Amino acid sequence: MSHTLVHNASGTVEAEIVDALGRRSLVLVGMMGAGKSSVGRKLAARLGVLFLDADNEIEAAAGMTIPEIFETRGEPEFRSGEARVIARLLDGGPQVLATGGGAYMNAETRALIAQNGISIWLKADADVLMRRIKRRNDRPLLRTADPEATLKRLIDERYPVYALADLTVESRDVSHEVIVDEMIEALAGKLSVARSVGA
Repeated sequence: MSHTLVHNASGTVEAEIVDALGRRSLVLVGMMGAGKSSVGRKLAARLGVLFLDADNEIEAAAGMTIPEIFETRGEPEFRSGEARVIARLLDGGPQVLATGGGAYMNAETRALIAQNGISIWLKADADVLMRRIKRRNDRPLLRTADPEATLKRLIDERYPVYALADLTVESRDVSHEVIVDEMIEALAGKLSVARSVGA
């Protein structure tokens, strides 16, 4: 029997994905500016599960903003706090969890995500990221003399690791709904719960 992508009714692809997840989380990984929070919120709404942003949870736990944590405690302490918070959050699935750009670089965090979730890399090219990041000034790692060169260096370091994620979906300048549809389709394939329209 083939399934069509009908939204928000029982027996839908979305409902079957949530059933197949059980207690696991959908963990979004990727660079700053890839859209993990905005797309993640929409994905969670479509699936009818909780959305959590690891960065917001880290700020709440620390009682300060991420730029402040970087400034007063340094990146290594931020990273160890990030790993602890993500480990705690992974106990709460099913949910959609957006992680900070560097979180997936931690081997222990990657192992925990693999154990308790399905990772989705929102992959964006440098031009898309630069355009989006320029609109905001809250990225501590890009407070450098040449943010573009820094971004390219981070891409070179991180993309081979992000490529270890279970699924990859291209983040580009299309509506969030299109990206969410692609995520739902990729998840349906990964979890073998349904086939998309026309299958």
